[in-house]
Amino acid sequence: MDLSFTKMHGLGNDFVVLDATRTPVELDAVAARAIADRRFGIGCDQILIVDPPRRANADFGYRILNADGSESGQCGNGARCFARFVREQGLTDKDEITVDVSGGQMVIEALGDHRYRVALGVPAFAPAEIPLAGFEQAESYTLDDVAGRSVHFAALAIGNPHAVLRVEDVDSADVETLGPALESHPAFVERVNVGFMQVVARDRVRLRVYERGAGETLACGSGAAAAVVAGIAAGTLDAHVSVELPGGVAQVDWAGPSKAVYLSGPAERVFDGKLVSSEAKA
Repeated sequence: MDLSFTKMHGLGNDFVVLDATRTPVELDAVAARAIADRRFGIGCDQILIVDPPRRANADFGYRILNADGSESGQCGNGARCFARFVREQGLTDKDEITVDVSGGQMVIEALGDHRYRVALGVPAFAPAEIPLAGFEQAESYTLDDVAGRSVHFAALAIGNPHAVLRVEDVDSADVETLGPALESHPAFVERVNVGFMQVVARDRVRLRVYERGAGETLACGSGAAAAVVAGIAAGTLDAHVSVELPGGVAQVDWAGPSKAVYLSGPAERVFDGKLVSSEAKA
C-alpha cells in the first residue's frame, strides 16, 4: 500500500514522519532500514510515527525508529518536528501538546516562527536507570578498554542513555573511533548515545553526537540536553546554555536535580511524498 510521508528536520537531524492516527502503520526493522537508506530509500536519521494517544490525558502517541530499525525512547529534535507536523496536518490546533512516549509522556509547546520547546523529563543518574552495568553512581566514570584507550565520561538517561565526554576541541575529537566503540560497549547494556562536548563559556558549548542506531548526526536534541545537564551537574555550566551543533544552535534549560530539562529550537518541513514499497506495511 502507498505510504504518505513528510520529510522534516530539526537542525539537520532529519526525519521521515508518518501519520498512523488515520490508518495504522506498522514497520518492522527491515522496512525501517529501507525507508532510512539514503541511496535506495527516502533517507533519514529516524522515522517518527504519530499514533493515537495511549492515555486519556494525551493528545497523541509517538514512536521513534532509528535508521538501523531499532526503537528509540526519546528524540528532542524529532519532538519539535512532530509538533509542527500534527499542527500543519490539522490533527490539532493546540499550542501545547501532550504526547505519550516510551516510558512516559512529554509536553511540546509552540513558541511561534516554527520554534518549539520540549519538556524532556527529569534526568536519571542512577546506573541501573541509564542502564550502565558494573558501576556505582558517580559524577564521572572511566572505562579502560574503549578502542584500546581509557575513556572518562559522565552518564545519564533522558529518555535514552547518554555518555558525555569533555573534549578540548570538537573538531578534532575522535568521534569516528570512540563513538561506535563506546556506543556498543558491554557496560551499556542497551547501547548509548555518545556526546563530545567542548565548553566555550558557562552559557555556551559546542557538541557532536554519535547516536546509537544512527551514527553521527548533525544534531541530537536529547544529546544536547544530556551534555548540558552533565556540565551543570559538574559545576561548569549555568542553567541556560546555547548548544552549537553541526546543524545549528539549540537552547537547553535545566534548573537542577528533580527538575525537568527543556530543549528549544526550530522544526523545518522539507517536502511531502508517497512511498510505494512492498517493504512498508500500512
